[in-house]
Parts: sequence; C-alpha cells; structure tokens
Amino acid sequence: MAYSQDGVRAKLSSLNETQESIVTVSQWIMFHRRYAEQSASVWLQKLKDSPAAKRLNLIYLANEVIQQSKARQKDNFLIAFSPIIAEATAAAYKGAMGDLQNKLKRTVEVWKQRQIFEAPIQEAIEARIADIDKARSSNKKSLLGGNIFSGGSSGSAAPPEIQPLVSMQAAINKASIGVANASNTTSEFDKHMGPDAEIPSPPVYAARISGLLKTLANAEGAVCESIKARKDIIQGLEKLLGSNRTALAKEEAQITDLKDKKGQAETKKREIEDEILRKLPTGSPQYDDGPGADYHHAGEEDMDRPQMEELTPPPVESFTPLQSPKQEAAQMHSNGNGYGEYSASVASIPIIRTYSGSPTGNGMNKRRRMDNEHQDFVQGDAMADIDEDVAELLRQESGQS
Repeated sequence: MAYSQDGVRAKLSSLNETQESIVTVSQWIMFHRRYAEQSASVWLQKLKDSPAAKRLNLIYLANEVIQQSKARQKDNFLIAFSPIIAEATAAAYKGAMGDLQNKLKRTVEVWKQRQIFEAPIQEAIEARIADIDKARSSNKKSLLGGNIFSGGSSGSAAPPEIQPLVSMQAAINKASIGVANASNTTSEFDKHMGPDAEIPSPPVYAARISGLLKTLANAEGAVCESIKARKDIIQGLEKLLGSNRTALAKEEAQITDLKDKKGQAETKKREIEDEILRKLPTGSPQYDDGPGADYHHAGEEDMDRPQMEELTPPPVESFTPLQSPKQEAAQMHSNGNGYGEYSASVASIPIIRTYSGSPTGNGMNKRRRMDNEHQDFVQGDAMADIDEDVAELLRQESGQS
C-alpha cells in the first residue's frame, strides 16, 4: 500500500485498545519512516479530533513507534514527535477521566525512566500536566464558592486592574514550555551539522536536514511568542505604574491643599476667639469651669446684698413663758382671779424681731397688726368673753393643780 495522508488517517481510525492493533499500525507507520514528519502531523490532528478513550490509544501508538524506532537506532520518529509530544499529551490528559489520566501519567513516567525524550522535552510534558491539575483544583474551589465574605466567586480574585496582567503571565508560562522545547535545537543542530556529525547518504541527509529545519522553525516560533508575551506584560506593567504615579501626584497635591485649608481654619478660629474676649466688659467675671474651680469672683465682696424679709419664723421661746406651767398656775391661783399675773407676764415678754434690715412693705404691716392684737389681749379682761361653764372648769383645774 502506497503512503498517503489519507492512508494514515484510515490506519489511525481503525486503531483500538488491543495490543495487536497498536503493533500492526505502528509497524505500518515505521515502514514509511521517510514520511515520519507527515505521519506525526496527521497523528496530532487525529488526536485532537478524537474522544478521550481514543486519545489514550493514540498515545500508546506514539509510544510504540518512538520506542521501537529508537531501539533500532532510527531517530526519524523521535525527531518528528519531540516538538509535538508535550502538546499532544496535554490534549489527551485534559479531557480524560481519572483512570485514563492515571494511565497517561504512567506512560509519561515510563518515558522519564527510560529517557526516551531529552530532559527539556520531558520537563515540558510534566509541566503541562501539572498546569492542568492546578487549573482543575482551582476550578473546584470556585465551584464550592470560595470565601463567603468576598464579592466574587473566589476569595483570591485579582483586582480588575491586575487581571490583564494575570492573563499575560499565563501566556508567558505557556510560551516558556515552547522555549524549553526549543532548547534542544542546539544539540540537534550539532548532531546533524556539527564538525563531528556523521554524513549519511544524500537522501537520508536531506530528510534529516528537513526535520532539523522544522525543529528550528518551531523553536523560533516558540521563542518569538515568548518574547511577544513578555513585551506585552512589560507594557501592561508600565501602564499600571504610570497610572499609579499620576494618582500619587494628584493625591500629594490634594493633601497639601487640605493641610493649607486646615491651617487657615485654625487661624480664623483663634482670631474669632480673641475678638470675643476683647468685646467682653472689663468688670465681667471670668469663669473657670475646670475641676475645683472657685466661683468667688472679683468684685462680689464690694456689692451690697439686697434687703429682704426673712422667711424663718421667730423661735417659740419668744411667745412661750420661760417658767414651768405648774409655777405659773400656782402664781395665778395666788392672785385671786388667776389671770392678772399671767397677763402681766405676757405683757412683759419682749417682742423679738429677727430682721437683718428694716422691714418694709406688707411684712411690716402684718407685724404691726399682730402687736396691736396682742396688746389688746393683755390689757383687756381675758375671761370676759369665755362661757361661764368653761370658766368654772378652768378654775377647778387650777385649784387641783
């Protein structure tokens, strides 16, 4: 059967998970090793278009072809698959279930143990798988809700100003994998073009040079992509830095203006307070509201207190005789009528006045009326207006005492 890309697609479509199928297809591909580059390209496209289970079978096929050709000292397929194996493994791993992912990891581990690929390519494969695992764990945290107190779906969401930089950094990380793959171009070049390189037959040598050119072109594209990504993030950082510098200058000018206005307000407040103090009268008391303040102010000793009538009534002794009731009764009884001595004692009681000043007004008139009524009571007959029976009782009580 003659080689064609359609023939390769037909062989890949007939591939299944059995070992017999994988060995049969791999032998057919290795038989057409002169078209290793075309076969690898068709294989990659078929892998991207296939379901997850089919992708695992295609990885097994590539593993069989690469290891068998390397065992036979034929590196055509190793050179053809090296630039694309990391991308193909990541594509097969990304959409696979847990058991399929474990099988893929086991295959990658075999490559590492047997040193099938060079170290940069092996590291690139493992880095792509690690990135997928990390992204999957982040997505699970986002689905669970993240921090309930945050505004977004995740508690560690970047601010809007930094989100473009995050995507740029992700592009750099992706491009760095291609740069890592491109690091083996030096050894490949020395192997085919170096002074110690073995020169095979012209057809074989032309095929190897063609593979080297493709490898160099892929490496050049990967490095150019990384350079572009790094320039973009540098431009984004400079833009963010410029905006922050502008905002900083504006805020510094604002704080200077606020301090100036604050100083003007304090100065105006002091001027108003000084003006208020100057307008106060000279003799006005100055009050101190502090703790332990003395409210005896200057000038109060020289002021005359207003004269007013005292509200406290006079003491009881001013109206009550100082002698005991029994003695007064005995004296009244010895006088005959019993009232003359009492009247005289009452008349002899001085009227005590407790005015600090001279009473005036209605208070003075009330006091005069009380004095007149008292004098009338003393000078008249005290028993004249009393009922005769009551007077007789009073006389009997006086006689018993």
